[in-house]
Amino acid sequence: MKNHYFSSSIYKRKFLGLHLSQVLAPIFILLTLDCVSPAQAEEIDFSVNIGLEARGFFQDPLFSTQTNDFQPSVYIEPELKWRSDDRKHRFSAIAFLRWDKQDSERTHADFRELYWSYNNNAWTTTVGINKVFWGVTESVHLVDVINQTDLVEDIDQEDKLGQPMIQISRQQNWGRLDFFILPYFRERTFASAEGRFGFGQNINGDSVYESSAEQNHTDLALRYSHYFGDLDLGLHLFKGTDREPLLIPDNTLLAPYYQQLNQFGIDLQYTLEAWLWKFEGVYKDTKIDSFWAAVGGLEYTFYQINDSNADLGLLFEYQYDDRNDLSAPTTADNDLFIAARWALNDSKDTAILGGISYDIDDQSMFLNIEAERRLTEHLSAEVRVRAFSQVDINDPVFVFNRNDYIQLNLNWFF
Repeated sequence: MKNHYFSSSIYKRKFLGLHLSQVLAPIFILLTLDCVSPAQAEEIDFSVNIGLEARGFFQDPLFSTQTNDFQPSVYIEPELKWRSDDRKHRFSAIAFLRWDKQDSERTHADFRELYWSYNNNAWTTTVGINKVFWGVTESVHLVDVINQTDLVEDIDQEDKLGQPMIQISRQQNWGRLDFFILPYFRERTFASAEGRFGFGQNINGDSVYESSAEQNHTDLALRYSHYFGDLDLGLHLFKGTDREPLLIPDNTLLAPYYQQLNQFGIDLQYTLEAWLWKFEGVYKDTKIDSFWAAVGGLEYTFYQINDSNADLGLLFEYQYDDRNDLSAPTTADNDLFIAARWALNDSKDTAILGGISYDIDDQSMFLNIEAERRLTEHLSAEVRVRAFSQVDINDPVFVFNRNDYIQLNLNWFF
């Protein structure tokens, strides 16, 4: 650890708990029954994704509590979409449930979406639980601040918890304006003592907040986005509880500490034929620190290689954090990311992504390979390989350095 305060940007997920789904499940069922009435049957789109997942670890764990080299789990994700005949009203519900044999904290349930939206042409109002994504870069999404990351799902930080919100949007020829009222904060949960991506001990569940309102603090965000020719621009302001907790000593345990955060961010993407130039930058101001961070790079795509349908994309990005090496509680402070994306564009949607993140300061590396292919009309497979190399003991990733693994997913979707 670079100091006794460090971010969970690589452990990222503090989750409200199963009781949220226990409260919302009856609402989901009632809305589903109401929407499936014969008069509105043509407006319903219902689907289910059922997955089997198996992880196999190559090395013995770093901590004695982590005794398992094989981690199986199963998950289900039902999804319901409804839209009114006049296209003004929309309802969406996506539930997610996972059972994990080895990590009790990874056994969890959540509503990724459960919202109603109304569009009167000039304004769109969305009320409920939703996921909102901001960002253009591949290696890290600095500007993506609305939703909490569900890190027990995956360390790649792509999975998000549903966020309660009121979103008011206006789309005009001068651009799009989005205003967010976020009345309830979603905490992260961490892997259990038995979890391979944990600390070898359970994290104290009693979170500490800078705000006296704690989880009931109302956060606010404003975003403007537009395109100018080949340039896509996004600007945002955020004021509220920081999604990335610090971990502070609490007797023999660690407790998450959530600061109040003021953040300004910008994301840019410029398209020039086969080139994509990307940039994300943020300035963050908290009681403990004020700093800026950025990630930028490019992507070049070779289309229809050797007269085939296959495309090859090459990616290069650089990550920077304004804080010095000792005080920066992040892994993306002076790092290079190089990757390649191979898409066959065939009937099976076959694709492979492979990349390496390299820390210029301590020469540690992280390898990530993902491959996916649809096997039948209702079955797909995905393989992931992740490995850590030359990780310095002072690097926050060091607690993961013996967690190289291969993962197989089989997904049935109906």
